Amino acid sequence: MLLTKKSEYALLSLIAIAKSNSPKNVDVLSRELNIPKSFLAKIMQKLAKNDIVISHRGVNGGFVLKKPYDQITILEITTVAEEKIPSVFECSPSVSSCPSDIANACSLWPILNNLQGRINNFLEELTLKDIAS
Repeated sequence: MLLTKKSEYALLSLIAIAKSNSPKNVDVLSRELNIPKSFLAKIMQKLAKNDIVISHRGVNGGFVLKKPYDQITILEITTVAEEKIPSVFECSPSVSSCPSDIANACSLWPILNNLQGRINNFLEELTLKDIAS
């Protein structure tokens, strides 16, 4: 699976936020999780922009989950972090969008497409609560 540090850091940060009784700011998360602050700040901005977290300003500010953690899917988080649905292979998601125009003749495409669909379904069913517990 083509998940990068962006997804890893997003997941780790959201787990920390989910387990906290108060907002967590980037400084605290960066220190607790040993994640570069500037990189984490960009990830958290994406998560806020895509309604996964809410940002509170001020001395006691930080991030909180926008909805209960059992309603936030891993697919949702990784798609925001990666800026696309994470894919297993660098293969087109549909026959019509195949860049080499050979999907109809490709014997691997149906298998890879089926596998990607199963992984997407798994990640859609798996929630932040499942991995934070």
